[in-house]
Amino acid sequence: MGGKKVFLILSIFVFFTILVLVTNKAMAVMKIKLGVVTKPGSAQNVVADKFRELIKKQSNGNVEVKIYHSASLGNETELLQQVQMNTIQMAVVTGGPYDTFDPIARVVNYPFLFKDNAQADKILDGPLGCEILKSLETSGFKGLSFSENGFRNLTNNKRPVKSPEDIKGLKIRVMASTIHKAIWQALGANPTPMPWPIYAELEQGVIDGQENPLWVMEVYKFFEIQKYMTLTRHVYSYHIDVASLKWWNTLSDYDQAMIQKAMYAAAVYQRNDNRSKNADRLKFLETKGMQIEYHPDISAFRSKVVDIKDMDLYSDPKVKAMLEKVLNAVK
Repeated sequence: MGGKKVFLILSIFVFFTILVLVTNKAMAVMKIKLGVVTKPGSAQNVVADKFRELIKKQSNGNVEVKIYHSASLGNETELLQQVQMNTIQMAVVTGGPYDTFDPIARVVNYPFLFKDNAQADKILDGPLGCEILKSLETSGFKGLSFSENGFRNLTNNKRPVKSPEDIKGLKIRVMASTIHKAIWQALGANPTPMPWPIYAELEQGVIDGQENPLWVMEVYKFFEIQKYMTLTRHVYSYHIDVASLKWWNTLSDYDQAMIQKAMYAAAVYQRNDNRSKNADRLKFLETKGMQIEYHPDISAFRSKVVDIKDMDLYSDPKVKAMLEKVLNAVK
């Protein structure tokens, strides 16, 4: 066989080998499991759905996101444990449960920290927010962005609440969060940690009330079983949108940048979407019979929780230092 013919055959073989490899690489689809505990239409799901839409577009269909919703994989603490182990790759989880993994996360749950949405965005999208997200890496998480539940408000089915004196003795459901439990103890309630969902417990009177942002009252139909709402806005409730650090470290720089960009854009979209609906939510809840206290005695509420800063919750030097940074930034 002539040399030219052998060279031609080898060239064709090499060409098709490269073509197969490139084609296989192009066809390889990255699959991401993403967990949330809430049902479709909820704040966490809005973030997840938008992320799935954006990453599919940015990757030309080469990244597929499967969303596990409605606590199908467990409660939020269990979701975070699965993210740590890379059983699932991503999750959108309310800020409260993070403080059992990384106490620095509880800084943002400090009561009456932010005066409004703009101030929350300025801090969480800025250097201090980046520092908080970075700290999660010590617990096996890659913090990507902050989305939101929104400012939390109290509801109950016992009596109107205008001041802390009206709260005394109320059995209030709280998240599995040390700081949230401390806040309601300071306000005189009987805080009861309980995983989501809680409709049946409210309906049956196992608990008297709960505290959550406005979208929760609408989506979960709490207006059916809770008569009184007080716009306490006691905590700005954020989500941290996270990835498994084990998984993240296996990705290329290109894929990391693409996922980071898509998740941040999804978070910003969700925040704006959530806030744009709050005025209509209040009107809707009133039409459904909820009695809303628009002007509670916030100064009295603040005075009851002022000593939380000096509790063991914030005694860790790193946590205390971060809290001071944030408190100085919001003055």
